[in-house]
Amino acid sequence: MLDLRQTYLGSPFSSLHHLVLPQETLLLYPSADAVVILNARNLALLRVLAFWEVFPGSTYASENISCISVDSGMKLIVAAVNHRIATWSLSGVQNVQNDTWRIHSSLVIPRKYTITTLDSKSGLLAVGTNRGLSVYTLILEDNLPTWFLKWTVSLKTPPLLVRFAPSLMYIATTNKIDNAVSLYSTTTGRQIQLIPHPRPVVNVSWRHSQASTPDMRFSSDDLILYTITSDSTLRIYFPVLDSPQYLQLHAAIDLYSSTSPSLATASVRTSSAVFWLDRQVISQTLEKLLNQDSDPDDVKTRTLRDIQEEGWDLFLRVIEDGSLVLTAVANIDRRPPTLLKHFTIQQSWRSPLPRIPSHLYALPNPSHPTASLVSTSPLCSFELDLINFFDDQPTGLRLTAQFLDRISAEESEISRFVRTPEGQGLGVIRKGGGGETWSHGPAEAMLTRSASWSAADRVVVLDHGTSESTLTLHTSPPTSVSVPHLTSLFTTPSNNSHDSILGITDDLAIIHLTVNTKVEDGHSPSVTLSLHSHNHLPLDVHPWLILPVDPMAWGMKNEWVEHDALLSISEEGELAFWIPEDRQVINGLSTLNSGHSGWRCTGKVKTGRRPIRKARCSSAKKTALVTPCTSGEELTIWDSKESEFASGLEFSRMYSQPINDLDWTSTPDMQSILAVGFLHHVELLCQQRMTYFDEGPGWSICWKINIGSFTPYPINDSIWLADSSLLIGAGHQMLLYGPPKSSERKAESLFEYVARQNGPLPDYHPQMLLQCLLWEKIELVKEIIVNLAKDIQSLKSWRSVPVERFFSKDQSVSECKIAHKKRYTMLFDGPQEDDEEDGFCRPLVTELIERLESRPLPHLTPNESASLIVLIQTTLEIDEQRRSLDSNGLRYLISMRSFYIVNRRASTPTSPQSSGAIPRNTGRRERLRYRDMIWAFHSESQELLLGASSAACNGKICWSDARALGISIWLNSIESMKSQMEVIARNEYMAGDVRDPTVCSLFYFALGKTKLVHGLWRQAAWHKEQNVMLKFLSNDFTQPRWRTAALKNAFALLSKQRFEYAAAFFLLGGSLKDAVNVCIKQLHDFQLAIAIARVAEQSNEGPVLCSILNNTVLPTAFREGNRWLASWAFWLLHRRDLGVRILVTPLQDLASILDISVKDIGEPHYDDPSLALLFSQLRSKTLQAAKGNSEISGRLEFNFVLQIARVFCRMGCHILALDLVRSWSFDRPTALPRPAPRNGDQNSSSSPNYNGVATTHRSTYSLAPSLRRQSSIMIDMDIPSIPPTRAVSPEGKTRSLKTSSIQEEHAPDEGDLVAKKAGLGSLMKSAKQVAQVPDFDMGAFNF
Repeated sequence: MLDLRQTYLGSPFSSLHHLVLPQETLLLYPSADAVVILNARNLALLRVLAFWEVFPGSTYASENISCISVDSGMKLIVAAVNHRIATWSLSGVQNVQNDTWRIHSSLVIPRKYTITTLDSKSGLLAVGTNRGLSVYTLILEDNLPTWFLKWTVSLKTPPLLVRFAPSLMYIATTNKIDNAVSLYSTTTGRQIQLIPHPRPVVNVSWRHSQASTPDMRFSSDDLILYTITSDSTLRIYFPVLDSPQYLQLHAAIDLYSSTSPSLATASVRTSSAVFWLDRQVISQTLEKLLNQDSDPDDVKTRTLRDIQEEGWDLFLRVIEDGSLVLTAVANIDRRPPTLLKHFTIQQSWRSPLPRIPSHLYALPNPSHPTASLVSTSPLCSFELDLINFFDDQPTGLRLTAQFLDRISAEESEISRFVRTPEGQGLGVIRKGGGGETWSHGPAEAMLTRSASWSAADRVVVLDHGTSESTLTLHTSPPTSVSVPHLTSLFTTPSNNSHDSILGITDDLAIIHLTVNTKVEDGHSPSVTLSLHSHNHLPLDVHPWLILPVDPMAWGMKNEWVEHDALLSISEEGELAFWIPEDRQVINGLSTLNSGHSGWRCTGKVKTGRRPIRKARCSSAKKTALVTPCTSGEELTIWDSKESEFASGLEFSRMYSQPINDLDWTSTPDMQSILAVGFLHHVELLCQQRMTYFDEGPGWSICWKINIGSFTPYPINDSIWLADSSLLIGAGHQMLLYGPPKSSERKAESLFEYVARQNGPLPDYHPQMLLQCLLWEKIELVKEIIVNLAKDIQSLKSWRSVPVERFFSKDQSVSECKIAHKKRYTMLFDGPQEDDEEDGFCRPLVTELIERLESRPLPHLTPNESASLIVLIQTTLEIDEQRRSLDSNGLRYLISMRSFYIVNRRASTPTSPQSSGAIPRNTGRRERLRYRDMIWAFHSESQELLLGASSAACNGKICWSDARALGISIWLNSIESMKSQMEVIARNEYMAGDVRDPTVCSLFYFALGKTKLVHGLWRQAAWHKEQNVMLKFLSNDFTQPRWRTAALKNAFALLSKQRFEYAAAFFLLGGSLKDAVNVCIKQLHDFQLAIAIARVAEQSNEGPVLCSILNNTVLPTAFREGNRWLASWAFWLLHRRDLGVRILVTPLQDLASILDISVKDIGEPHYDDPSLALLFSQLRSKTLQAAKGNSEISGRLEFNFVLQIARVFCRMGCHILALDLVRSWSFDRPTALPRPAPRNGDQNSSSSPNYNGVATTHRSTYSLAPSLRRQSSIMIDMDIPSIPPTRAVSPEGKTRSLKTSSIQEEHAPDEGDLVAKKAGLGSLMKSAKQVAQVPDFDMGAFNF
């Protein structure tokens, strides 16, 4: 998802070095205190070797590497800083990706010596210092590589270059003062020759001589030396036959000998540079080309063959006007030297080189039939195609990669980054106060350097980073302004041509600076800096920290969206979001009001975290906090939508490593991505879509960037830029990660992945289909399935269902019956076309399922693919059996089947994953959620559900299956419960090969079938307890004596930890309460306790069952925050008003007024959209439920619906969230008359007096809309309700309707409670009147 797109490692300041490996060629050069290793062909970063890895004491010394050398034979890299030398070795040379650079050895010379140059070859090391020249040899001492001094010689002038001859017999050196090359004997250190030059020598190269025999291509015995002087003249030295050890000048190549006389005359003052193209590299490349299938008579081929066979040495001259001159020298390896020939091969006027390079190298490409031409400065790599190059074609020398020009500040360590609000401009602040301004362009998302500065205290970047001037807040510049001492400085977007500048002072005051542009006649625009405001945040308590809000998402501007600018954090961990009061939206335009300069709070979140070490807030109002803990550091992510339904906490995780950096970015659809920076890696966290069945984390790692594999520098800072680019600063180097190039894009980008993980779902996604089925949009689901089948069959792109279809409701059951009846009668009217052939029918579903099983849809996990198939199957069964299964039964059936799918696929990989992406875990579940069980509890098709549950267990339901499906919770009929328990007892006994009566005794004793158990023991001859149990069960347990004996045995079994059998004996002894206590406390199975209590008491209102509900189920529900379980318990206890209120009302409000003791209250789980579905269904089901609904304020219900809509959006069902908020039915507010009390009669029915003030009370004269929709309502007001959770508003106070924009509020609006109660009172009064029955009078029959 993110690739390393660009590296900023510092350009080389001296010569380059290379190392040829079997697969590629490495390019090496020093940069600051490190050695940079690149791929020579594309300049891709491979490894960074820091000098302080070998000498840890030099970490903070700020000393740079002066020179390096590469031993190609032993694969060693040698680097020097002052008087210290570090050496690394390469382990393995087959695959550079798996090779490892290890510390080889180190060498420390006396401090009075400063190393100026190095050369290493075949275990020999030549060291040039400010006082002389030394040679070391590599030996093994105690199995450790050690450098041993061979000899040293004092020199008056420090050597600049040191080069070993190929034979290792001689060393060539140069210095600054003498225009000469000195040759020393490697064996003795004696100078054997001094070669004078007319100009200073800038480069020295030894050439391998070509052997005369084909078995040896090169010979190391002959001495051939190339020197280049400052006037770009190349000289060739080699010995003659009578003096084989003495070098003589045989040829000189200058500008005049390389070009035509006319050009040479015109270019007297023209600068140029000449470079030798390594003969060995050119020869290997020519051999690859000639081995390819080519026409031997072709002119290009003959030219290549001549160069190869004649052994020409090629020299490239780069002229200031951009032209290239290629010359050749032939017969260098032949004797006598008089046969030497020098001639020009070609001259090209088209040069891709940016300027005359100081160094140029021809390097091989082992895996390509081309060579690489590397030049500096700037560092560039070109692909050298010899065929086209000799033919003077533009593709002969093609630029493949280029670094930026070198500046002195680039070797300073990076302190931090700052950026412009939109992420297109960047400021790099380095230690010491210097830095640069960079611009992030849209073209391939690369960075370009715009400007630099030498010193500054606080820095901001304006105008996308393209301005050539630097804005500094000092007193000396002309455009300055006096400000207090600032602790931070940052920018925010504005409507002006420049961004606004905000600063935080020492006393946490806020300074607002504006940048204005003035254009005067005849003059260039001038920039002025002015102080707009200086104030504090309106807080009662002084804030602990004030931070800017990350403005990366401000580019997606909407008229109705106000973006926060500041985040304040108190010492108690309370977050507050602030927006300037002068930023107003008028007619869709954001304007600046100079009359007001304060700050307005847009929301607060109480986190309870302290002390907060690091914080960062996104423009989507997501806040990341880092809090130190005993076991490490805790990272939490908070949403600003704190309410009675959500604490705001979305993610929490402990890290053992310290978190060094946090930074936010935003996708085009406002999805937030958090970059968490550690010492050597960065984790990218994105929000995960909620699912209906899997409780995955709210946020997860979507990508991980680890720089520790190629650089030892710790990460100093990381920052998001535009277009999902992430810039990492490590040491003095910058690494830019971004989306793959368009030509190389195979995997999805980061923004695409995040949108798929948390964005809107397609219509055919199983979660969308599931929610549509739960909300009774079956016809819509059928239409989606038909479209999916047609699109898969025709291989076309997906056709979305129109949005309006999601807002339409399915026809009622009666209408569905009429439609079926009409279609049936039409069969007898004559031949009709079958419309189902093209619509939803069994053949279409069967074919679609076969296609999905053979070729799953892309971007669906295996669980999602299986769920999609099951939902399609379920929809077909629903359509065929729609008249016999109600909606709640349908919801249970869907959940049950999904439950078995998840368990079957628990060990299957969750999703195809990209490299670095981490999927969420979906493990095996032990049971259905209580939510799913409650649907069956409220269903009127329980017998059908019981049959479906039995079929899911292959007709053999054991207690583990019954507990997993919650049968004891949702099965209402006592007779059905008894029959089902007898089935469970029989299946438990028949399970397995051993028929053990102890496994079923508990169930049979609950049913009162002691004699049946006695009969089972007769058949258990193998059991060691048969005789004892036969004798004991033959007694009459209606007598107190034997009941006491059974209880004693129960306690004995408890001591032996045979808990289930002990509960059975408690039942045998007539102690139902002790039996259920064992089930709850020892077996931890309150479902089993409920099943036993209901069967044993043969009632749903028994005292033991009520005790279980009050003392176990309700405390468990409050502790776990499970509103479904609590609603079920209240409903079963005939406290149905509480069963409705628990779905909406905060748990703390209800717990404080309950008769039972609730000690622990867990996190309120409002992340389930089905809560709204159950609430809408139950609030008008009975009179008592309607009374509970009347005690819920309208504002609380309004906020509850908004919370469920947010949950829908988190699930990817945005269209269902829209349907919810547009179709939810609230009680309409109306003007409530307030009667004036009359003397002597407070309940007078005379006409009331109106005060003319409208209130938010609900209607007093009719039922609420939710109640009017019911054709009948159950009267269950026998049990009085507890008081409402909120106090009723005082009688004398009224509230007026506000016309401001609707937003979620925390303050309770209790006015509608009066209306609800009044409406309910009228309803109950009329209900009592209807329900009144006259006393029975025998006289009425006239007997």
